[in-house]
Amino acid sequence: MTAIQIEKLSVTEKIQVMESLWDSLCTHADNINSPAWHSEVLQQREEMLNDGTDTFIDWNDAKKDIRNQLP
Repeated sequence: MTAIQIEKLSVTEKIQVMESLWDSLCTHADNINSPAWHSEVLQQREEMLNDGTDTFIDWNDAKKDIRNQLP
């Protein structure tokens, strides 16, 4: 499917395609390797949690913060 074909889809159809892609990726997740930087970022974040320079926030609060940052 090309970008032009995707652009012609309705929102509902786009969501269905996205869900199909996600399902396919999840089915074959064992074959997907995370990039090297991902492990490094996770390690840095764990260290920040352990030394108290970072904390978790409630998911609903995080979504509100993200929405407030959008134009």
